[in-house]
Amino acid sequence: MRHPIRYARLGYCQLHVTDLSRSTLFYRDLMGLVIERADDRQVWLRCSDKPYDIILEQGDIAGLARIGIELENAQELEKAFDHLRHLGHQPVWTDEGECHDKCVTRAFRFRNPDSQLELDFYAGQAVATTPYMPKVTKIARLGHVVLNVGNFEKAIRFWVDELGFAESDRVPGRVSWLRCWPNPLHHSFALIANEADGLNHINFMVTDIDDIGRAMNRMQQADVPIVFGPGRHLPSTSIFLYFLDPDQLTNEYSFGMELIEEAGGRRPRELEHSMDVLDTWGGRPDPRFGANGAIVTRHD
Repeated sequence: MRHPIRYARLGYCQLHVTDLSRSTLFYRDLMGLVIERADDRQVWLRCSDKPYDIILEQGDIAGLARIGIELENAQELEKAFDHLRHLGHQPVWTDEGECHDKCVTRAFRFRNPDSQLELDFYAGQAVATTPYMPKVTKIARLGHVVLNVGNFEKAIRFWVDELGFAESDRVPGRVSWLRCWPNPLHHSFALIANEADGLNHINFMVTDIDDIGRAMNRMQQADVPIVFGPGRHLPSTSIFLYFLDPDQLTNEYSFGMELIEEAGGRRPRELEHSMDVLDTWGGRPDPRFGANGAIVTRHD
């Protein structure tokens, strides 16, 4: 497998929400993220030592507007820019003012030509000025984002063949779990065949299995719909809990994940098309699981 780009990690997700104040309270008070910056248009929240992990933006339609991905260094960023330009994806360098505002050394943007999802590639992100202090959930990091894709084979060509994400496991023609090679986390992205492109869910990895149980009770007491779990995924071995935010976007807490190292890591497995792959404990998702969340095309 050829990997034209060396990635560091999934950096951030930018969401459009229909009521910024309501969603801010949810992500802060029920999920446990910390507000880093806020105005009447955007709210930056974090769950790590980085200055932001989730950016909420007021919009008319709820969904995913942008994914940020950090590369290993500035040299890899230059290589990635040339690689994507050669493929015809028309990357555009971000101006110095915005890079300074976003606390990165350099960055560029381009779009997935199929879904029009905006991707932000950057390097050299600074750490936050204060440590992340968890209050309701001990979040370790923004874990992964999963996309519904209307054309599964074209999505695989883009993410795997062109961008060089490493496939960890697959259900042929239906699901692919991808890691930010050479980052060892089993997946930072996943693709699920669906009727149309959209957001399936966003994951936050927690540090303690008790965080899963406490979150289940906290969400139930706040009348937050739990749409899947608790259970255990077969591919990554993670214990999970899925629930809905105020716009019915699906979020996940998970505990534990397989690591696949750059040297000597195992080959991807072909898994059967079975619900038991998603939950080895035998659970089944609510129909609302992963069902709401547009790809929001930005014009700024």
